Amino acid sequence: MILKKQLSIFTLLLFFSQSFSQSKQLTKNDSAISHRFRVSTTWLSFANFGEEKTNTQHYEVHFKYSLTRKDIVGVKFATWSLFQPMGILWWDGLLDKIDSESEFYPGRLRETGLGISYQRMLWKGLFATIEILPLFKTYLDENKTKIGNGFKLYTSYHIGYHIPLFKKKRVFIEPQIHCQNWMIDTDTPSEFKNLDDKWKNYFLLEPNLYIGIKF
Repeated sequence: MILKKQLSIFTLLLFFSQSFSQSKQLTKNDSAISHRFRVSTTWLSFANFGEEKTNTQHYEVHFKYSLTRKDIVGVKFATWSLFQPMGILWWDGLLDKIDSESEFYPGRLRETGLGISYQRMLWKGLFATIEILPLFKTYLDENKTKIGNGFKLYTSYHIGYHIPLFKKKRVFIEPQIHCQNWMIDTDTPSEFKNLDDKWKNYFLLEPNLYIGIKF
């Protein structure tokens, strides 16, 4: 477990060192970027309604900085509450299992973390992004009593398109598709682990929409 945590910390440090080294390579065009900062969130932050037992209470905020016209680094804060394993894929009958309690946890899993991201503009508005998010886990039973803590290293890989809006082009949306995995996932209580082990430690082809503003 210690080795896994050291590996995750090394990954984060390597990411930062690469980002800072790129920041020293600004061209004349890069120095003329009018709005280097941006803040955004996913549409999921506005979708916390509906039946409580399937409400994930998902909140997510991104703060990003343009190193160059093509290289954007950021900090990501996210928190959510899971009622079933994250690794149930679309072709496993995800939508059916949301309505069926057969795969529901015996309680809730709250995950909260602060991570980093790197976005590379590829062509016009087309971009690729990687996000690395260490998550601290809190397990609650059906009576909302805490029964354990854990750690997860969550990573996601995105392909999307940046679409500026309105005349000043400061407001934007970024429709995208992403895949995620969590190779490091520790200290899961047995009653939750029994369900997690039935499914994958990754999720493929999730559609998403980011909404943000530059300043």
